[in-house]
Amino acid sequence: MNYNDSVRKIKGVGEKAENYLHKLDIFQVGDLLEHYPRDYDEFKELVPVSGLREGKVMAVEGVLRRKPSVKNTSNLKVITAFLEDETGVLQITWFNMPFLMNQLRLGTRYIMRGKVGRHNGKIVLEQPKLYSKNEFYKKVGKMLPIYPLTAGLTNHQMTKVVQTALSECEGILEFLPQEIRKRNDLVGYKKAVQDIHFPKNRVDFIKARKRLVFDELFLYQAALRAIRFQNDQKSCHVMIQKKEVEEFLENLPFALTDAQRRVYDEILADLSSGHVMNRLVQGDVGSGKTVVAVLALYLTVCNGSQGAFMVPTEVLALQHYTSLQNMLGVLGVRVGLLTGSLTAKQKREAKEKLAAGEWDIVVGTHAILQDNVEFQDLALVITDEQHRFGVRQREVLSEKGEAPHILAMSATPIPRTLALVLYGDMDLSVMDELPANRLPIKNCVVGTDYRPNAYRFMKEQIEKGHQVYIICPMVEESEDVELESVALYTEQLRQIFHGTAVVDSLHGKMKPAQKNEVMERFGAGETDILVSTTVIEVGIDVPNATVMMIENAERFGLAGLHQLRGRVGRGEAQSYCILMYGNDTKEGKERLSILASSNDGFHIAREDLRLRGQGDFFGVLQSGDKLFKLADIYEDATLLQAANEEAKRYEFHEISRFYARNRRLSEKLEHYMGKVSL
Repeated sequence: MNYNDSVRKIKGVGEKAENYLHKLDIFQVGDLLEHYPRDYDEFKELVPVSGLREGKVMAVEGVLRRKPSVKNTSNLKVITAFLEDETGVLQITWFNMPFLMNQLRLGTRYIMRGKVGRHNGKIVLEQPKLYSKNEFYKKVGKMLPIYPLTAGLTNHQMTKVVQTALSECEGILEFLPQEIRKRNDLVGYKKAVQDIHFPKNRVDFIKARKRLVFDELFLYQAALRAIRFQNDQKSCHVMIQKKEVEEFLENLPFALTDAQRRVYDEILADLSSGHVMNRLVQGDVGSGKTVVAVLALYLTVCNGSQGAFMVPTEVLALQHYTSLQNMLGVLGVRVGLLTGSLTAKQKREAKEKLAAGEWDIVVGTHAILQDNVEFQDLALVITDEQHRFGVRQREVLSEKGEAPHILAMSATPIPRTLALVLYGDMDLSVMDELPANRLPIKNCVVGTDYRPNAYRFMKEQIEKGHQVYIICPMVEESEDVELESVALYTEQLRQIFHGTAVVDSLHGKMKPAQKNEVMERFGAGETDILVSTTVIEVGIDVPNATVMMIENAERFGLAGLHQLRGRVGRGEAQSYCILMYGNDTKEGKERLSILASSNDGFHIAREDLRLRGQGDFFGVLQSGDKLFKLADIYEDATLLQAANEEAKRYEFHEISRFYARNRRLSEKLEHYMGKVSL
């Protein structure tokens, strides 16, 4: 029997058991052996009655001093007994196990093991199992597997099936080269599989898990590397640095930060390398990624080709279009705008100009992806807020030119470990430095009782000529969820600030033209307070806005809150963020305190990953599709780095051979990456 055989080949697995296993996506022997325990029942030494701790599973030895009693409660038969040792007396409780009344003997010594609870202020041992000394000490020190199950299948049955499979399977073959195992101190694959299911002790478990986690991460990184090799194309657009770009840099009204200069140099090296660039630029909110994008676009134009700048919202497209016009229009660069809200005539003219080469740069939304949008010579594609575009959208845009360079940008900081997983097929640049003139945002976490003080503070800021954002999680009132409603809140604020401030609102249900009008008024300083949903997360720069108040802040992810906060602090004046919680929970306060104590997006992202887990990190991973069975990219960050370094040692043909060694590995590759021809 080997890994690829049907589970029906396992002794004791009939049709009924097979159907149960199929419900768990277990079809082959390999699937079963990779159906790892979700937890372990660790048998530890006996403790005295006085040493029992609530919430723990523990074992105690004592003498039954009182006759057990039975009581009927709510259709339950409750047995109560009392166990005594030299340190105290312990109440024991069993539910719906009346047969025990015939087994329990007064004055007899027992070993009982169960969960320690509390009833009427006293420690209680709940639903314990009874053991002889011999039975109990055979289990001490062992870790018994607890498996993910389905209805009809018990943990005992699953344990027996796995034990049988391990004893009969001959296909548990080593596939990692010896030098990798030696460098990373990894146990053999067969031993790792055996010990992850039935570890003799915690040391063996740790070693087994380390090996299997490394396997998952290494195979994934090798697959990403294979894709990089496949995507590594010769470039038709080899660019050289132009004196016009150097002059543009010299004439900027500000000096580039060291991070901006470093990232631009990395982009320039890619564009001049003779290979197609595929790079992700990660920069914290306000780090100046747009300037780097402008430099790359201007370099492209100076080399005689076209560039496209795609963003997720029309508001942001208009802002970037205006910025590029102001910065490059005076230098003779022809910049165009293509969005969904343009009239049919405007769209037709835009497409004609692009196809004829009359526009050097186009800024737009997903409207750029339409089939009838053509370029004369597209050499550079930039996508802003990368996490909002799917891989397929990026591919569609790249197909509009002859192997154009790809530059993806994101203001959503992602820990390097997560970036290796999500964007491992791309080169990564990090902008971790803010412009020198930016003052750190001052943060505070407050309850709703602080709201009158917040309003007074806003009035003071408005009197100084500044503007305010207020973020609400809802658009309309809801009977089910008591959250601030944008519509209602806006009306309330108009009454509170009557005669002292102009209040406007913005939400996702508005038409694009309406959103643009609202944002233009706010950008022009005609509106003092803008009440908005998270639609403002990716919005225009308003340097005059100095206050951001977020209602029901505990309902947002840390990454999202940081993005929202980044709407202020873009000018030279001191800016403030008020995080107002509606639900006073310990967990909510802990999360908000992290945000209040730091303006570093990368630190916040790491904490968000730690608290929320890899599967829920601001929705970047597909819901319900766990990427790895054992690996956790936060807990296993060191192993991920090691796996990444090992994968880098292999050329394309070596990875091809590596995956071709057995069918199981090829299936893993397909799981990780989709169909990739190796």
